[in-house]
Amino acid sequence: MAKVLYIKANPKPDEQSRTFRLSGSFITAYRQNNPGDEIITHDLYQEGVKPLSAEDLQSVFGPKDADSINHPVLKYAYEFKASDKIIIAAPMWNLSFPSILKCYLDNITVTGITFHYTEQGPVGLCQGKKAVHIVTRGGAYSEGAGGAYEMGDRYLRTIFGFLGITDFTTIAAEQLDVIGFDAQGELSQKMQEAEEKARTF
Repeated sequence: MAKVLYIKANPKPDEQSRTFRLSGSFITAYRQNNPGDEIITHDLYQEGVKPLSAEDLQSVFGPKDADSINHPVLKYAYEFKASDKIIIAAPMWNLSFPSILKCYLDNITVTGITFHYTEQGPVGLCQGKKAVHIVTRGGAYSEGAGGAYEMGDRYLRTIFGFLGITDFTTIAAEQLDVIGFDAQGELSQKMQEAEEKARTF
């Protein structure tokens, strides 16, 4: 049985979010094909994930012991390390993703838990995990001229690689705000793609 983290980063409710419609298709198909897996959902806005404070940094960068796993600031990092698969559902905002997702990433990127420093430099401790980023975008940013402006998926791939996760898939519905573009058709097609990829995730 796999342990799956489903991270939601959008203040909109499920029925109003195109991103969550897309990720919902993925989750439904995944559950059907993996009924025994444990899926832990974190809605970052509902949980009120906040930036790290000066006091929090002492815990993030300080030594870890047997009691660290119960520390409120480190709980996300330990949970992330214990997971097998990670699903990130976050729309493109201002060429990246909602800032609350960066707050979550700061909470899980913890020395001594998800990575550590060696004489050769930092080494990720999360090898063998799988990740998928599910995203909706108003314009075209997967390739071409728009690709140079895309910072969200690029950052996620980079930070996950830093943590040792290289099996990283992106499911992106694009041009949803372009006038005259068949946004509903694009979203429907990507929902089918999400269902197909969920079966082998």
